[in-house]
Parts: sequence; C-alpha cells; structure tokens
Amino acid sequence: SIAMAAQMTDSHRRFLQVLMSHGIMEGSEARKLHRRCCEMHKVYYAHDKLDDFINTINVHLQPLFMQIRKGMSEDDGRVRYALVNLAETEITKMASDYAENELELFRKTMDLIILSENGFASSTEILNFADQLKTKKMKKKEAEQVLKLFVEDKWLSEKNGEYTLHTRCIMEMEQYILSNYQGVARKCNICHSLAIQSQVCETCGIGMHLPCVGKYFKAQTEPRCPHCNDFWPHEIP
Repeated sequence: SIAMAAQMTDSHRRFLQVLMSHGIMEGSEARKLHRRCCEMHKVYYAHDKLDDFINTINVHLQPLFMQIRKGMSEDDGRVRYALVNLAETEITKMASDYAENELELFRKTMDLIILSENGFASSTEILNFADQLKTKKMKKKEAEQVLKLFVEDKWLSEKNGEYTLHTRCIMEMEQYILSNYQGVARKCNICHSLAIQSQVCETCGIGMHLPCVGKYFKAQTEPRCPHCNDFWPHEIP
C-alpha cells in the first residue's frame, strides 16, 4: 500500500525524470545518478540502497502501470535499469508511435531474431520482407530508415548489419515473447530470464546467455551442459 511506502522526494522525482529521458541505464550510471539526486536535494544517501530507492519510486508508479525494472544486458552481462510500461507490454505500446506496416516489419524482425540460432537477424533477411508486407509494401530505402528508427528508439540494436532485440525491449516484452513464442523462446538455464542471444545445448536444447556461459564455465575444467552433462560444443566467450 502507498501509505506504508517511503515517501517520494524530489530526489526520487529527479531520478525518474532522468531515467525516463534515457529509457535505460547501466548499473554504474544509475548508482552515480542516485548519489547525485540525493546530494542535490540534500536527502540521506546510502550507496548500497539503490534498489530500495527504486522500490519507493515503483510503489508510486504502480497506479500508472509503470515500473523501473532491473535486468541484464545480453552483450556484456552487466546490470541495466529500464523504465517499462506494464499496461501494454505488447506491441500495442508501439502502435502509437509507428505506422501499421512499420509494426509489421518489426514483428517480422522479431520472428527472425527469436527463431534464429544465435539471436540475430541480418539486414538482408529483414529487408527481403519489406516488399512482401501485407499492410503496405515498403521500398528498401524506406525499410532501412525504419530499422534506424527502431534502433534509435531502443527496440532493436545493431552490430555490423546484424540486428537483435535491445535490452530495454527484452525487459519490456519478456512476457509477451514467452507467451507468443512458446516452445521457441528460451529462458536462460543459469539466470532464468529470457535469452535471445544465447548458446544452445545440441543434446537437450537448453539455452544460456553468452555472459552466463562465460561465468558458468569459468570454474570448470571441461565444459559440460548444466542440464544433461553432455560436452558443451560451443566456443566459450
């Protein structure tokens, strides 16, 4: 109940404002911001209490169906904080920002990424869909612009012409993805959150995030699957 929760102060409001403008933030940045907000507004600052500080904000965001979530980036395994919308975690949230054919292209991209082996889709694959869209066909140039937008708006991220889901998108859409891609979308065997960029056991089919793979096998002389104990055939990151 809100009555029980710690009071929101200007330090909390400022923290929320800055996070809103970024959409997502690395753990170290969020810790710095926490300190800055407390010092600016002369409220008590405890360096190990960031999650409590965020929890206070979350209680007050609850009636708005929003939440600051803590997650992990699949690229580097580091903590991220993101402001997510709980009311419309589905692609409906995007519907106010994009045209129908742009959304269709996003859905196709999402299919390609989630159905791929490694969690990436090449721009060639995605652009091949542009002139087959049911809602309204797109020229390649147009589609390239739309992909750029998806990256700017942190729905996708791109490395050397390969696209994957942005960390913020995964944090926001985890439930949507798990329920819409049942039997395909995997949870990481180590940290149990949704794994898009992952390595998969060729014997039993479990998946692990690359950073989790690295951490898990660090202590082992011979890499064996944590689930079925068969030899792990992939290169350890």
